[in-house]
Amino acid sequence: MAASPRARIEQLRADIRRHDHAYYVLAKPEISDREYDQLLRELRELEEAHPELITPDSPTQRVGGEPIEGFEHVTHALPMLSVDNTYDPQQLRDFDARVKRGLGDADYRYFVDPKVDGVAASLRYEQGVLVLAATRGDGKTGDDITHNARTIKSIPLRLSGKDVPSVVEARGEIFWPRADFQAFNQRREAAGEAIFANPRNATAGTLKQLDPRKVADRALTFVAHGFGVVEPLEADTMSGLFTRFAAWGIPTSPHARLYDDIETLIAELDDWQAHRRTLPFETDGLVVKLDSLAQRQKLGSTSKYPKWCIAYKFEAEQATSKLIRVDYQVGKQGTITPRAVMEPMLLSGTTVQHASLHNFDQVDRLDVRLGDTVVVEKAGEIIPQVVGVVKEKRPSGARRIKRPSKCPVCGGDVEQDEGGVYLRCINPTCEAQLKERLIHFASRNQMDIEGAGQVLIETLVDLGFLHDYADLYHLHERKEELSQLERMGDRSVANLLEGIENSKKQPLHRVLSSLNIRHVGTSTAEALADHFGTMESIREATEEALIEVPDVGPEVARSLVHFFADKHGAAAVDRLAEAGVNMNQPKAASVAGGAFDGLTVVITGTLDSMGRKEAQDLVKQLGGKATGSVSAKTDLVVAGEKAGSKLAKAEKLGLEVIDEAEFLKRAGR
Repeated sequence: MAASPRARIEQLRADIRRHDHAYYVLAKPEISDREYDQLLRELRELEEAHPELITPDSPTQRVGGEPIEGFEHVTHALPMLSVDNTYDPQQLRDFDARVKRGLGDADYRYFVDPKVDGVAASLRYEQGVLVLAATRGDGKTGDDITHNARTIKSIPLRLSGKDVPSVVEARGEIFWPRADFQAFNQRREAAGEAIFANPRNATAGTLKQLDPRKVADRALTFVAHGFGVVEPLEADTMSGLFTRFAAWGIPTSPHARLYDDIETLIAELDDWQAHRRTLPFETDGLVVKLDSLAQRQKLGSTSKYPKWCIAYKFEAEQATSKLIRVDYQVGKQGTITPRAVMEPMLLSGTTVQHASLHNFDQVDRLDVRLGDTVVVEKAGEIIPQVVGVVKEKRPSGARRIKRPSKCPVCGGDVEQDEGGVYLRCINPTCEAQLKERLIHFASRNQMDIEGAGQVLIETLVDLGFLHDYADLYHLHERKEELSQLERMGDRSVANLLEGIENSKKQPLHRVLSSLNIRHVGTSTAEALADHFGTMESIREATEEALIEVPDVGPEVARSLVHFFADKHGAAAVDRLAEAGVNMNQPKAASVAGGAFDGLTVVITGTLDSMGRKEAQDLVKQLGGKATGSVSAKTDLVVAGEKAGSKLAKAEKLGLEVIDEAEFLKRAGR
């Protein structure tokens, strides 16, 4: 007798979960990719035929959610405390002595694991189903990243096994494995896109994506290193609990070890440090924890750190080399950054010839001179930086590094930031700035021009095809010339021109944020566009009028006024308008004199009757302005379930706060 659709769906889900765990966690696939795809395809077809059987924890639901408007803050059930650091064996012995005093004559042992350099996160399961993923934040409150965590294949959407507690909070790190990160960067470079600096920062940036579909193609993974609430907790030790975690499908570290005493660990520190380069993730040390949960409870915590845990940091990997020269890089806002060029050296397993000097104040502090032997280490295990000078080896002819008096690219005037450390080229027609501005303008989060990557834009500037943003919209006039460029066949040219044409329809806030106006990011641009409606209205606004907009302060207002008063800024906008780029912000139909007419409203927490985007649209339809942050300019806060820091700030400011029932009542629902 054939299985019912429900039974077959459940069987397929169980099989796919098992294969996901084998592939993404154990690295021991049991079937081919083709066989796996067939299982997933059968499940998807059955669910499409029986939509009433679709559940949030189904493997088909990992990628499919719509973009969210912003991140909600959530309060951790138990605080996620930091871990105190130690840097030498004697400090480990001192820690062990404190543990021994606190426990008296009791025997104890340590659970030791490499410290993964990722983004700390907590996964909460209720009745075995993932209900919440949150970043550490300040330890008490973090960002709700459930929509992104669901796309990470190593994170189970449902735990397996029959003995799963009703509540399980697994705490650990979301990270980008080194090999996958390097492969992703290679693909970006081949496509002419800017590469990411290091896995940790790239992971943090990925988790801040509002569209989960953009997270899904990055091979992030998760590994547990601790826990929060587990009810009921039927384990006496960390090692015992983690054995259960693994049985439930929660990824745990295969590198963790138990030590009966601190001296045995200290004797193996050099082996751990030598072994770090063979690990699939970046790490800068070890985390040493008591294994016994009862002994942890007995020692307790300070206001910042657990007394039963400490991190031992490896020595930073350093190398020395001779400084040959200093190059200068010019960013999209004119920032001039010094970069050391040295004789090639081997550092952390790779050949290094360039290193960051950060800024000219840092050059002065280190007293770096041309010809010096400099000390280089990798910041965050990835970015080489000059951290010192071996002055005993300084040659007699070593020359001081001077701050450029002119832009090293265009020869234009430079200025030091008032009260800041950065030196900037202030020539708005500087070619180096132009390239960086155009790359920013065309990027996915701005005008989203498909095909206009870094390499192509730099080539087009060098050829004289592009002198400002609007020149992109005249490239169709150079179609034949474009098709003659390397790696630019007819199809590539057609895709590029189509992407440029489509970008004309972007809403005003995208246009505004792409213009590289200092201090005006995406959220500020959206607030301005929603408030004023047209680019012309923003151009004509005074500083006083601009400050009336939520999220706009005096510094942003001054920057906007300066941009539109400058002939280059004004001309850039005029030419874009002439090229047919949209200069208006679409508005939802609103009801004049509606319930929220003239009010600035913030929605926080979870509403039972609708999603946050729907609630914000309702506010706009009824004449109000929906913003994402609470300030003194906020008129009303709607607080749903699990409202966090925004509610606390609203109460502190004495703002009017209403619940969902009152919100619906006022909205006439």
